[in-house]
Amino acid sequence: MKLILKYLKGYPKLILLNILGIFSFVGVQLGIPTVMALMIDNGIGNGDIAYIKRMGGIMLVVSLIGGIGTILLTYASSRISTYMIRDIRNDVFTKVQRFSHTEYNKFGVASMITRTTNDAFQLMLFSNMLFRTALLAPVMICISVFMTIRTSTSLSMVIGGALPFIVLGVVIVAKVTNPLSEKQQKGMDRLNRISRENLTGVRVIRAFRKDKHEEERFAKTNEDYASVSKKLFKIMSFTQPAFFFLLHLAMMAVFWISSLMIDKGTLQVGQLVAFLEYQFHAMFSIMLFSLVFILYPRARVSANRIQELLDEKPIIENPADGVTVKDKGIVEFDHVTFQYPDGELPVLKDISFTANKGETVAFIGSTGSGKSTLINLIPRFYDVTEGSIRIDGVDTRDYDIMDLRQKIGFIPQKAFLFKGTIEDNIRFGNPDATPEEINHAIEIAQAKEFIENKPKKLQEDISEGAKNVSGGQKQRISIARALVRKPEIYIFDDSFSALDYKTDATLRGALKEETEESIVFIVAQRISTIMNADKIIVLNEGEVVGMGTHKELLKSCSVYYEIADSQLTKEELEG
Repeated sequence: MKLILKYLKGYPKLILLNILGIFSFVGVQLGIPTVMALMIDNGIGNGDIAYIKRMGGIMLVVSLIGGIGTILLTYASSRISTYMIRDIRNDVFTKVQRFSHTEYNKFGVASMITRTTNDAFQLMLFSNMLFRTALLAPVMICISVFMTIRTSTSLSMVIGGALPFIVLGVVIVAKVTNPLSEKQQKGMDRLNRISRENLTGVRVIRAFRKDKHEEERFAKTNEDYASVSKKLFKIMSFTQPAFFFLLHLAMMAVFWISSLMIDKGTLQVGQLVAFLEYQFHAMFSIMLFSLVFILYPRARVSANRIQELLDEKPIIENPADGVTVKDKGIVEFDHVTFQYPDGELPVLKDISFTANKGETVAFIGSTGSGKSTLINLIPRFYDVTEGSIRIDGVDTRDYDIMDLRQKIGFIPQKAFLFKGTIEDNIRFGNPDATPEEINHAIEIAQAKEFIENKPKKLQEDISEGAKNVSGGQKQRISIARALVRKPEIYIFDDSFSALDYKTDATLRGALKEETEESIVFIVAQRISTIMNADKIIVLNEGEVVGMGTHKELLKSCSVYYEIADSQLTKEELEG
C-alpha cells in the first residue's frame, strides 16, 4: 500500500525495533517446543533429572527473551501505526486548508470529515495489525514449516494439504468484501452528511414540522449502513471457525499418522509434541496472515479515499515566487468575468471599476445578481475566468496568497465564531493585539455595551456554533475581529443585516473615521447602509447596470431607483 509505505520512511528506528521484536518472538515460540521435545525424549524418557533441570533453565531464559521481544513488538507496532496516522491526518488537514470553495463543493464537508476521522481510524487498525502480525506471520510460517519438515517429512504433508483451502478462502473473501467495504464507507459519508444537516438546520426542521421525516431519512440511511456492515461481519465471523475446522482436521490426521509412526518406532513422543506445536504455529500464522488479506480491501478503500484528497490539485495555487507589495491603496477590476467550474453561464460579466485608498465602494442588486461572488474574488476564494483583479498594481494571482489575504479584513455574510472566549475570537484577527487595541476595536464595532453586560466580559465563553450570542452580536464580534487586524482592505459582505437601524448608523459612522486609510467594500441589501458610499455599483444578473453616488443613481439607474423606492420614504427619495 503506497500510502503506508510513504509514511513509514520517517520511522526507521521503530521499524528496526519492530523487526527485532518479531525475531525474538518467533525464536521463543519455536524454541520452547524444541527444548520441550529434548526434555521429554532425553530427560523424562531416560529419567535424567539433571538434564531436565538444565533444559528447564534454558526454557526460562528463552521465555524471558520472548517476553522482551513481545514488549518490543507491541511498543514498536503501536507507535508506528499511531504516529503514521497522526502524520496522515496532519497532511490531510493541511491539504484541505489549501482547497478552494470548488474542492469543498466537489468532496463535500461530511465526506472530508469521514476521510479524516473514520477512514484514518480504519487505516490505523489495519497498519497496527500489519506491523504486529503481517510481518510476524511470514517469518513464523517459514521457520515453522522448516521445523515441521525437519521433524517429520511425512507429517508435514498435512500442512501442505490444508494450505490450498486457506488460500482459496482468502481470495474468495477478499473479492466479496472489497465492494462491500466501499459501500460501507460511502454509507458513513451519508450518515455524517445527514447528521450535520440535522444539527445545523434543527430550527428549520422544527419550524416546518419535519422531525418525523428527518428521523425516517436518518433511520433508512442508518439501516442501509447497518445492513452492509452486517454482511461484512458475517463474512469475517465465518473465517475463524472455518480455520479452526481445518486445524482440527489437520490435527486428527497428524494423530492418526503419528500413532502409526510411533508404533513402528520411526517417531518419538517428544518429536510429536514439538511437531504439534510447530504445526499449530504454522497454521495459526497462516490464519493471521490470511486475516490481514481479508481486512486489506477495507483498508485499501480507506487509503484510496485519503489518497484522493492528498492527490487533489487545488484550482487556486499559491505561486512559487509570489510577490509581496507594500500598500499603494488601489484595487482595480479589469474586465472581470467569472463562471463557476460546473456552471453553464458566467455569473459575472465584464466588470470594471477602480477603488482608491479612503474610498467606500458598495455593491447592491437583487438576490443572485453576483454581489457576494464578486467580493469573494478579491481574496482569491475563486479565481477570475477572464480579465484580472489588481491590488496595488499587481494581479492577485501573482501575490503570495498569505500576503494577499493579510491585506484583507473579511467579514462574511454569515458571521462565524469559534468555540472559545470573546477575546479569543477577536484575537483571531491579530494574536498580538494589545488590550487597548481590542477595546478600541469593540468600541468601533458597537460591541462594548453587550460585552460589558456579560458576567465574564471578554472572557465570556462562546459555545459551539455561537448559540449563546445573537445574530447581531456575532456580526459585531466579527467586525471587531477584522478591525483589530487593521487591514488595507475591508470587505463587508452584508455584515450589517442583523443590526437594528440605530446600531447600523452608529457603526457606519464610527467605521468611516476608522477606515480613512483603507479601501472599504460593502455588499448590502439596505439602501440606508450604503447611501453615503463614495461609489455604488449596481449589479443585475452579473452585469454592472449603474455606477455612481446615491443621488446620481437615483436619476440615472432605474434598477437602483426601484430598490430605493421599495425601502425609502418619498421624502428620503426626494431629499
